[in-house]
Amino acid sequence: MGYYDQDYQNQYKKQKGNRGGYFLASLVGAILGAILVIIAIPKFAELNVLPYSIQPDEQLEESAANNNNANIPTENVSLNVVSDVTKAVDKAGDAVVGVSNIQSTSFWNEGANGGNVEEPAGTGSGVIYKKAGNKAFVVTNHHVVEDASKIEVTLADGTKIPAELRGSDIWTDLAVLEIDAKDVKAIAEFGNSDTLKAGEPVIAIGNPLGPTFSGSVTQGIISGLERTIPVDINRDGVIDWNAEVLQTDAAINPGNSGGALVNIKGQVIGINSMKIAQSAVEGIGLAIPINSALPIINDLEKFGDVKRPYMGVDLKSVNEIPSYYQQEALKLPRDVNYGVALRQVVPNSPAAQAGLQELDVIVEMDGEQIKDVVDLRKHLYNKKKVGDQMKVKFYRDGKLQEVTVKLSGETF
Repeated sequence: MGYYDQDYQNQYKKQKGNRGGYFLASLVGAILGAILVIIAIPKFAELNVLPYSIQPDEQLEESAANNNNANIPTENVSLNVVSDVTKAVDKAGDAVVGVSNIQSTSFWNEGANGGNVEEPAGTGSGVIYKKAGNKAFVVTNHHVVEDASKIEVTLADGTKIPAELRGSDIWTDLAVLEIDAKDVKAIAEFGNSDTLKAGEPVIAIGNPLGPTFSGSVTQGIISGLERTIPVDINRDGVIDWNAEVLQTDAAINPGNSGGALVNIKGQVIGINSMKIAQSAVEGIGLAIPINSALPIINDLEKFGDVKRPYMGVDLKSVNEIPSYYQQEALKLPRDVNYGVALRQVVPNSPAAQAGLQELDVIVEMDGEQIKDVVDLRKHLYNKKKVGDQMKVKFYRDGKLQEVTVKLSGETF
């Protein structure tokens, strides 16, 4: 018992001594801390902030913002984007106009005017290509102005001007309009469609879906050159003509027809004409090459129609005639199942003067095989001119013969 009491006393004295050391150390630490606070407060005052432990959050945010932005220069930036595309649009855009096809319709309940009402039957686009004196001329598509009783042109600034149809050509789907030039400020520049390359950037400008989207601009590339598209002129299910067009993936929608397809220099290299609209097809727009359109435009402006070589015949492709009649009526050799049969020859026409007759079958022109009506028209329209002579080989009563036809300038 005494041993434990003595040990306890010794331990108590030791702890008491330690407590005195702890107290002294705490006292020295407190004094040093106070001295540091006294020294630090003036430094914070110079910075116009308080120690973090006593500074409110709002003051911290404001002070941080002020200090972070104090030495950062600021300026107002105006973004001005100019590219080859915007330059091309600036150059050609104002020369593209809207074209409204106004037709007279009749309703039995429209009142005292006999029921006749004039209203827009469709809209398209056009391109102002020439200004002469007080007149300006616009090229558009034939199908845009077809059957119109009145035509109205809307300029890029919204000005509406009555238009007169100078001429229209169903074969090339082109038409020329005449308008008052007083408010016309921009004329399109034609480029050279013969130098185009696949992959070359192009821009389509027009009025898709009508006035709401007037002056719309879409960009793409030339997807294909010299594409051949079959055309049924009289809608009888038989192909009458093959239109040679440019293919582009620039978006062309209803209302874009007749508008401009321009190159990166802002030159018109095509007249937008159509789009292949099928559920499985995307991005196939078609335009008439400007080099092909120019002779048609010039004829329509000067004469009101197109001066093409004229034969004076009514045609039918042999491949559309049953084989029985090929043998019995046309008397063709069995190995001849191609060519163009003459259903009628106009009296005193170039064909009649050359000696061609009804039921003759043309199989060759100028040494070029003629398979069908489309071949004949392509040779006649694309390779011959008014006044030219043309050698024609044909079958009559089973015998191959040849004549020379001098083409006249009658119109179609």
